[in-house]
Amino acid sequence: MTNIDARDDHTASSHPRAGGTTGAAGSSRPRASRGRRAVPLAASGAVGALLLSGLVAVGPPAAAAPASDCAVPFPVSQLTSGAPVSGLTVSKGTTPQEFTGEVLGVLADGIGPGLDMIVAELDSPAIDAAGGIWQGMSGSPVYAEDGRLIGAVAYGLAWGSSPVAGITPFESMDDYLGAAKAAPKVAVGPRLAGKIAAETDVTTSQASQGLRQLPMPMGVGGVDLGRARDAGRSFSGKALVGADSYRIGRSAGSAAAGVDTVVAGGNIGAVLTHGDVTFAGVGTVTSVCDKRVVAFGHPMSFSGKTRLGLAAADAVYVQKDPLGVPFKVANLGALGGTITDDRLAGIAGTFGAAPAAARITSKVTYDGRTRTGTTQVLYPPALGEATLYAGLANHDRVVDGWIPGSQTQAWTIKGTRSGSPFTLRYADRYRSAYDIGFDSAFDLAEVVFTLSSLSGVKVTGVTNDVKVSDSQRRYRVAKIQQRTGGRWVDVTGERVKVRAGSTLVLRTQLVGSDGTTKTFFRQEVKIPKRLKGERGTVAVVGGNAYKEDFSGLRSFDGIRNALRTNQRNDEVGMDVSIGDGKTALERTRTSDPLPRVVDGHKQVKIRVIK
Repeated sequence: MTNIDARDDHTASSHPRAGGTTGAAGSSRPRASRGRRAVPLAASGAVGALLLSGLVAVGPPAAAAPASDCAVPFPVSQLTSGAPVSGLTVSKGTTPQEFTGEVLGVLADGIGPGLDMIVAELDSPAIDAAGGIWQGMSGSPVYAEDGRLIGAVAYGLAWGSSPVAGITPFESMDDYLGAAKAAPKVAVGPRLAGKIAAETDVTTSQASQGLRQLPMPMGVGGVDLGRARDAGRSFSGKALVGADSYRIGRSAGSAAAGVDTVVAGGNIGAVLTHGDVTFAGVGTVTSVCDKRVVAFGHPMSFSGKTRLGLAAADAVYVQKDPLGVPFKVANLGALGGTITDDRLAGIAGTFGAAPAAARITSKVTYDGRTRTGTTQVLYPPALGEATLYAGLANHDRVVDGWIPGSQTQAWTIKGTRSGSPFTLRYADRYRSAYDIGFDSAFDLAEVVFTLSSLSGVKVTGVTNDVKVSDSQRRYRVAKIQQRTGGRWVDVTGERVKVRAGSTLVLRTQLVGSDGTTKTFFRQEVKIPKRLKGERGTVAVVGGNAYKEDFSGLRSFDGIRNALRTNQRNDEVGMDVSIGDGKTALERTRTSDPLPRVVDGHKQVKIRVIK
């Protein structure tokens, strides 16, 4: 992975209207830890700069490289209150437009130890029309009169829309330094609060609430937002799709913005997935130098070294929000590089090849219709959730409704383990009286999530062949019968006597949901003479009785074994356990797959007599 450049030679003018060059040295930061299932972008609550509503375009990399500005930083120590500033951002299209403003003050260590925050009031027709700075403006470069780069717009007043911006110093963005812990809200002292109130429409009380990182909801395309939020909460508790996520899509071909538009003040997208389901964040470029770009002025998730797609974007407009901060509506354009760093002072990336993607393929067949959908996952920690949402999205597109019913699934998961290829397969049947698409979506996603989180394991492809039916038919375990005296006797819940040295013959009666269809599952167990006087149990369980088939797995071998031995939802399992210790008898038998899922469970007690 390419390390961030830490420039220490600043010799040329940096304003977008002037060229410049810098030297470079490598540096790196440790990656932040992640809790189970909650991918880093979701855990931080800060993901990409405002997103999107139209269609997200993720196409091939553009041939033309963006123009470099190689900005020279303006020292924060030389800033004075009232100093005029100018900047660049995009409110519509791809061409940066200028805004102006003045410095109100500097909050020492406002963002983190040794990382100050500059506070300024900004102005432009677009800012006036929106009522203040907006989500998606994060990263907008702010310049001093001499053309040197002061920093990036990254924070707004905590109470809501305002022209007052917190600016991350480019001195720190240029060096890509960060503290150990992000500071999402920055206190404003009484003196600066009074100055803000005196020079803007903001009250002293509002200004005193401090500044916070501009909200950057996850942009989501291809799946209903409410459905995705419900599924994400059920899957992980902390999901990629939050209450403030926005809908996105994709534009392709000549309509897609090219990577040559990723210039200082222009749009930039950080892409986790694209295809049927797209997850991305869109913000603003702070500076470009040769093949490197820095943006946002604050982290997406503060994950340190990372791997996201770098994409162009095309702004549609800035939407006013009377209840919060205005936001930019935009379409993602062509992929043209990799976001390699996610730091306290911003994100950074390299132009060129996008990250290698894992391909998720979902084929859904229902009522004579078939569709195969694909999603490319550039950010490996998002594989589990992307698998979940991609399956839901294609299911909903084909079935075209949240319906009760049944379905079969056949998975194939491919990847490498310590460099050696592997292929895992599994098949199962599902039933739901409410929403078959939702209720059947989690098993595959659970397995993919766990695999993608294992050290040395790389998932490269996931396929799922799904066949959906309106049928809700099922079986339930109704009785356990014993063959004795030439006839079958119902012994459900009873104590069964069997002679040592003889054969215990049992069968399970399954009754269909129509109340009439019946089938049987038979088991014969030879009882050794050594077990005389012992006691035990026989338990019969329908595969659909318990749902947590793949939770709690923590190793590749554990997953592989579970996929080989797991009782399917349409199978019946019979477990016989008699005696204790080394002499105990343990037998397990599972039926062949049946044409319906099987619910319920029954048990009998065993006593071995002479």
